[in-house]
Amino acid sequence: MGSKLSNRQCQRETTLLAGDAVRALLTEIHTEWSCIEDGNGIQRTFRFENYYQTIAFVNALAWVAHAEDHHPDLTVSYNRCVVNYSTHSVGGLSENDFICAARIDALVADDA
Repeated sequence: MGSKLSNRQCQRETTLLAGDAVRALLTEIHTEWSCIEDGNGIQRTFRFENYYQTIAFVNALAWVAHAEDHHPDLTVSYNRCVVNYSTHSVGGLSENDFICAARIDALVADDA
């Protein structure tokens, strides 16, 4: 699979991952990520002390998503943000989802 996921770049042309590849990539991101919707996406809930910290995280995540041109679905509340990644163009998970998950993990690595 190459270099560490958080050091890789999302690719415009990507393909749907098979179950074995999904399981392998799940081991390369934080253990709080889990598969959702019959393996069609991955999800993690991030918790914060207050709304300000939550929105700061969302803004940092937005910067990563824009830079990678790969955007998650978010559910934002006062002290938490639920992040869902899926590659809609392939109808499920691609390597791009895991690259972005690893980059988001790096945003909060000091807090973990």
